[in-house]
Amino acid sequence: MDYDCDEDRLTTAEQLAAHDPRAAAQACLAIACDDGVGDEVRLSAAELLPALDPRAGAQACLAIAADDGVGDEVRLSAAELLAAAVDR
Repeated sequence: MDYDCDEDRLTTAEQLAAHDPRAAAQACLAIACDDGVGDEVRLSAAELLPALDPRAGAQACLAIAADDGVGDEVRLSAAELLAAAVDR
């Protein structure tokens, strides 16, 4: 499949969630961990993961929070998302 932009990848992963949650989780994790994808799209993918696969969600949040190439606000949001997941 050919994607025109990062948002297309995320939209496809969101649509996949209704049909194959495991595949959607893998797609979201790949997006969230891809440093070539925009920061906000990475965070959006990570935000979808807790409902699909909490462990993958934690992995995605850690990847974003630890990436010094990501903006500080997005890194903080990823850390907060991870903390919220741990508190559950």
